[in-house]
Amino acid sequence: MASKRERILAALKTTLAGTTGVGTRIYRSRVEPTTRAESPSLVLEWSSDRPDIRGTTGHIDWTLRVRVVVISRGKNPDNLADGTIESLHSKMLADPTVGGLAIDVRPSTTTFDVMEADQPAGVIICEFEIDYRTSYASLA
Repeated sequence: MASKRERILAALKTTLAGTTGVGTRIYRSRVEPTTRAESPSLVLEWSSDRPDIRGTTGHIDWTLRVRVVVISRGKNPDNLADGTIESLHSKMLADPTVGGLAIDVRPSTTTFDVMEADQPAGVIICEFEIDYRTSYASLA
C-alpha cells in the first residue's frame, strides 16, 4: 500500500485536472524541460514532510509542504498565468480533507521567477501546507 503522503499527492493531481489553461498537462515531480506546446502546465511535488510527535499517543501528526509549479510562456508570463493560479488555488482549497486523507489544507508562500527561453518563461511556485495523521508504526 502507498504511504498516505503519496495517496494525498495522487488525490491532489486528480483534483487539479481541468485547471484553467492546463487541461491534462499536470505532472508529478517532472524534471524534463517543458516545451512551448506544453505551456502552461503544472508540476505537483512535495518539498518537506514534518512530523509532530507528542508523547505516546499512538499517532503522528504531519505537515506536508506541497508545491504546485505553474510554467507559463509569453510576454508577462506571471500575468498570463494569473487565471491558472486562481483556478488551482480554488481547487486546492475546495476540499480541505483531500477526500478524507487530510486534516487541513492551507496556502503558504507563492514565488515567481522569470527566465529567457524560446520566449519569456515564468515559473510561479504556489506552496500549500497539508496536515494529516498516520499511526506511529505505519506511514500508510
